[in-house]
Amino acid sequence: RREHMLQVSLYQCAILLLFNTQDELSYGEIKDAVGMDEKELRVTLQSLACAKIKIITKSPRGRDVNEGDKFIFNYKFESKQLRIKVNSIQLKETQEENDKTTETVFQDRQYQVDAAVVRVMKARKTLQHTLLISELFKLLKFPVTPADLKKRIESLIEREYLERDKDTPTMYNYLA
Repeated sequence: RREHMLQVSLYQCAILLLFNTQDELSYGEIKDAVGMDEKELRVTLQSLACAKIKIITKSPRGRDVNEGDKFIFNYKFESKQLRIKVNSIQLKETQEENDKTTETVFQDRQYQVDAAVVRVMKARKTLQHTLLISELFKLLKFPVTPADLKKRIESLIEREYLERDKDTPTMYNYLA
């Protein structure tokens, strides 16, 4: 029997350590012992019992982890490799989480957009809206919509960094 060195995540390690004292554990026992989030626990158990490398076995067999499942340490585990990396299964990000992340990223980038607008306007003093937008698209390294740029320009007008030209509303003047 060969010894193996397992490279696992912290959550996977916490679960595997429970098998030092017992060979068989129920889902409830594991849940109570590690005290982790239900979703995360299910995904972590899947990575240990249902993936290509089965360090623990699950009964009844299947991909999904349920409340009544039992987990047994796999003494028959064999591998030609000495060092084994047990991959974690990544949770899919929901559309709501994705939207929230996008919004947070944009809020973080607002200052970069503001700085770019001020930089361009400081150099040019007066500039037409369409030229300013095209200049900003060249300058900014991340994707941004014209609507978002317009919001940032309006914000700078409110804070008196820029003003609309009195004769031509599509022209902006830089205020020093």
